[in-house]
Amino acid sequence: MTTPPVYTPAAPAKPEPWNVPITRKTVIYVSVVCFIAWVASVYDFTLFGTLLPVISEEFGWSTAEATAINTIATIGVFIVSLVVGTILDKLGRKKALILLMIGGAVASGLTGLAMGAVSLIIIRSFSGFSMSEEVVNAVYLNEIYKKVKSRGLMYSLVQGGWPIGALISAGLSALLLPIIGWRWSFVVAAVLSLIVVLMATRLPESPTFAAMQEVKRRRAAGDIEGAHALAAEHDLEEGSHHQARLKDVFTPQLRRHTICLSLAWFANWIGIQVFAVLGTTVLVEAKGVSFDNALLILVLANAVGFVGYIFHGWLGDRIGRKQTVVLGWIAGGIVSLVMLLGPSSPAIIIPLYALTLFFLTGPYAALLFYMGESFPAHVRGTGTNVAHVMAPIGGIVGSGLLSILLASGIPMVVAAVLTGSLFMLLSGVFMLGTRTTNRAGDHKKAQEVAA
Repeated sequence: MTTPPVYTPAAPAKPEPWNVPITRKTVIYVSVVCFIAWVASVYDFTLFGTLLPVISEEFGWSTAEATAINTIATIGVFIVSLVVGTILDKLGRKKALILLMIGGAVASGLTGLAMGAVSLIIIRSFSGFSMSEEVVNAVYLNEIYKKVKSRGLMYSLVQGGWPIGALISAGLSALLLPIIGWRWSFVVAAVLSLIVVLMATRLPESPTFAAMQEVKRRRAAGDIEGAHALAAEHDLEEGSHHQARLKDVFTPQLRRHTICLSLAWFANWIGIQVFAVLGTTVLVEAKGVSFDNALLILVLANAVGFVGYIFHGWLGDRIGRKQTVVLGWIAGGIVSLVMLLGPSSPAIIIPLYALTLFFLTGPYAALLFYMGESFPAHVRGTGTNVAHVMAPIGGIVGSGLLSILLASGIPMVVAAVLTGSLFMLLSGVFMLGTRTTNRAGDHKKAQEVAA
């Protein structure tokens, strides 16, 4: 007697990458990984500025020499950062995150082996990879959060990794510096970056990027109708099947936006360099604060800075992200001016410095997400990176101007006003010339539609 065949149901077909549902679990995991990645990047970046006085003491550098070395190293950061937009738009969001964090881990670990100015400059140049991780976040999360309510607030929690990273940098420096020294402090930063790399291997690719790749494949195969259908399904703009080129972000439709956004980044990062990266140096030299107390102030100020990220992300959903950035940076410039010119009492310095970071770094929660939504998908990585690379240029100019002014005998208070406060105010003015994306009232309308 013949045994009847046993029926085995076919395994369900695996969905194509552009059709993989972005579940709540996926959103949470991607957010956590991107948050930790940004914390690790900022931890390493601000650690260098925080420990610069200690590094300078070991190598026998003056304050002017130390800021000059930091300036040259930032030039290297800029050069390395130039390739990030191409990596994003050609290799994908997930691979970009992994590659950038590997580069950051190498830079962190090797910093502990630096033997002098030249080796330190070369090594720190490669930190441009990890510092550009926020470009990945801006592009990747914008595409992952497409159907998330209060996207700006959600993104602010991730971008809040800046003050958390700076907080960890200052806090661990205060705790571990007497025990392991500045060299091993950078090894700790490298280990954190490698942990992120392992976590990132489980990330999904952005459905938007996967759809863009499939549109290109269909067009190459002659399936023009199928390519159009998929592009329409994922709201891909005309031209999404072309390779992203630098000139595409300077078309008549995008030229003013790209230029004004780049100038805003440039000017604000002059302020970032002075008040965030070289914050301990400014507090010590301008306000007569001891290095140990400067570290403590930095810890407290960055704790307040984290609240600034949440606040500006929430506000961006309601009054518009562009308007939020403009108001925040102008307010920060005014507060920093009062801090520098006011009394040197800790009761005044601590709250004013905390408010300076609140308004200086907090608006980036709105800015980074704004950048992702302000450029078409096919040039989203390139456009965001063009503006973002102005950050190290601003850092170069900020550190360079500060060095020149100090070497000329100008007091730190005046030098910080001219390089920090003034350019923070200008950055808010430049933002006025950018495109407006989400407007006041959009959040309320989205809630009404959802209801």
